[in-house]
Amino acid sequence: MPPILTNKNHRAASVFTPSALLREARRQKQLTKMDVPPVCVLDPDGDIVRRLRRNGQAKPFAGWPCYHTELDAFELAGREIGIIGCAVGAPFAVLVAEELFASGCKLLISVTSAGQITPVANPPYFVIIDRALRDEGTSYHYAPPAEFAEADRNLIAHAAAAVKASGQHALVGASWTTDAPFRETAEAIDVARSKGVFAVEMEAAALYTFARAAGVSVLCLAHVTNTMAQAGDDFEKGEADGTAAALAVLAAVSTI
Repeated sequence: MPPILTNKNHRAASVFTPSALLREARRQKQLTKMDVPPVCVLDPDGDIVRRLRRNGQAKPFAGWPCYHTELDAFELAGREIGIIGCAVGAPFAVLVAEELFASGCKLLISVTSAGQITPVANPPYFVIIDRALRDEGTSYHYAPPAEFAEADRNLIAHAAAAVKASGQHALVGASWTTDAPFRETAEAIDVARSKGVFAVEMEAAALYTFARAAGVSVLCLAHVTNTMAQAGDDFEKGEADGTAAALAVLAAVSTI
């Protein structure tokens, strides 16, 4: 058995906690403790936050003490939203998620670009991820082995209804979360497809497993933009690097 599957007591408290790390970061940076916006967004590609900054819509959140990231705040659907760019991959996404929820976040939404596994539509399009294949390492530190990480069903239902009511379009389906995007072999893709997987990405399984273990609300969206560069004209996200559509979908789901 590999070490990642042995000597795990998932109910045991961690010696190292996000609140302790943030306390020391605030001390070193001489920051006053303050809550982040109740709704925050992870933007692994960084396109959304870069566009918001260029347009003068996002401003640095001065009280964010994280050593590894910058938190910006912007207005969307009449409320202040926090956003962090370029937190790519399961370990980084969950590290940041832990810190956000320790800082007052109530709902975390991840919007990640993804590769198409099952051709259910022509890219680009959005998938509201309802379960994610656990082909990464982080989730196994939060819960015993299982094939899929399941999202909160009520959260998925509310998100799907909100997107539909807004006039936007998103599918609901499964993803495959991998730590190794350049090891997406033909065999692995076929296996994922046989399990009903729509898309491949790098964060959802870990985020959903963390959310269930911690009792917090996380929603993962896949922006399917590519077929893993198997043909020309791939990775096209749409208007404004896909940010126009992403912000429209975020505006809908941020109110659930």
